[in-house]
Amino acid sequence: MASFKASMLAALPLYHLILVLLFTSSHHISKPVFADDRLIELQCHNAQVPAVCIQCLKSDPRGEVVSDNVGIATIVLKCLSNNAETLAKNLSSLASGVRDKNIKSLLQDCEQGFVQAKHDLSTATNQLKRKDYDKTNHFVRTALEQEVTCSKNVASLKLKVPNNVLFEMRVYEDLSDAAMRIIDRF
Repeated sequence: MASFKASMLAALPLYHLILVLLFTSSHHISKPVFADDRLIELQCHNAQVPAVCIQCLKSDPRGEVVSDNVGIATIVLKCLSNNAETLAKNLSSLASGVRDKNIKSLLQDCEQGFVQAKHDLSTATNQLKRKDYDKTNHFVRTALEQEVTCSKNVASLKLKVPNNVLFEMRVYEDLSDAAMRIIDRF
């Protein structure tokens, strides 16, 4: 049978051969479906700061190929996880330059909180893939609590924290809010 197909294909003119190959290959390869700006805006619309959500989605190369809400939520969780990693590194760097034991300890606690948050966000992503949206939101909320605790501790000691770290913390809160609101709509 295979030799019959091969002889048939060899007997076809080149343009027919190309058409046959294109037709048969199109049934095996799924074409990416592109997300439109409207879907992204719709999902980010309910966030307190939709611009942060939209910027996250447009900055990820996968943002152009997602076609559903779960794909969008997955990208927002990835942005959030990257943000947690950046904050952990920044706080570690800050802690290494501090002499006061109490402040150093507080910054190290914040660093560890963001390390834990990254783990919680990984678990949230796994729960999202399993379509367990309540657990997904639970782990996003748990990861957010790490930032809220750190932010309160930094504010209570009136620490001078660089503006870029404070900005990243605000972005973290905004992305957490966006993720939970998107997931709540499933």
